[in-house]
Amino acid sequence: MALHLYALVNQKGGVGKTTTAVNLGAYLAAKARRVLLVDLDPQGNATSSLGLDKRAINASSYDLLINNVPLPDVLQLTKRLRLDLAPSSPALAGAEVELVELADRERRLKNALAAIESNYDYVLIDCPPSLGLLTVNALTAAHGVLVPVQCEYLALEGLSQLMNTIQLVRKALNPGLVVRGLIMTMYDSRMKLAQQVVAEARAHFGSRVFNTLIPRSVRLSEAPSFGEAILSYAPTSAGGLAYEQLAEELLNGDRLIEEQLSVKTAAAQAR
Repeated sequence: MALHLYALVNQKGGVGKTTTAVNLGAYLAAKARRVLLVDLDPQGNATSSLGLDKRAINASSYDLLINNVPLPDVLQLTKRLRLDLAPSSPALAGAEVELVELADRERRLKNALAAIESNYDYVLIDCPPSLGLLTVNALTAAHGVLVPVQCEYLALEGLSQLMNTIQLVRKALNPGLVVRGLIMTMYDSRMKLAQQVVAEARAHFGSRVFNTLIPRSVRLSEAPSFGEAILSYAPTSAGGLAYEQLAEELLNGDRLIEEQLSVKTAAAQAR
């Protein structure tokens, strides 16, 4: 199986980026995939959501980017088999400024990840709610972008800015970068507005919007306070079932993409 490296990006905060990164990672690991979650958000919510104290971390994604610490020295095991974490730390808050002065500043994460690509099936990068150098590092390293979108008013505003940033990164730094899909989060089927946001997203982005809708869920909100993914905290809750379905949808889509690429490669070689 080829490595799939995805950045979870949205410059709007509170849309479910970290919730999606943690829970999608946990379900992919439960489906026998080797997963690395990279916490690039200075808030470190993915790190604490998996039960680690970000203030007690010896080496973090900050050290990876700024101090050239090798990724194996940064990795932390989690409670979940096959799910590893490159944690965040408070020091990451200063990385945006420090990166400006460093050589190859946009490719530092890509270079760090190159050493472990054969160790994982999936790498998920949880990005900060901004389009600064940390996010640009993630986009430069990634094969694709997963965009969590909140099912609320104005949710789609700002997506054009994100798409422009992706286009700029594709042009200057990462020609192969694609938008893998939009993940509609905090969906409430009782609200007509939520239905309208989903319909508008699908009208504009078509098949790039995942079929799975992530519902508003108290259990999803509670799980991080216990340092658990929803898979171990409340797997039969609406949120748990939704993330399991999302993981299966992502796997099926990636499998189809791989098969299509294989057919194209074979056809090209036959010519």
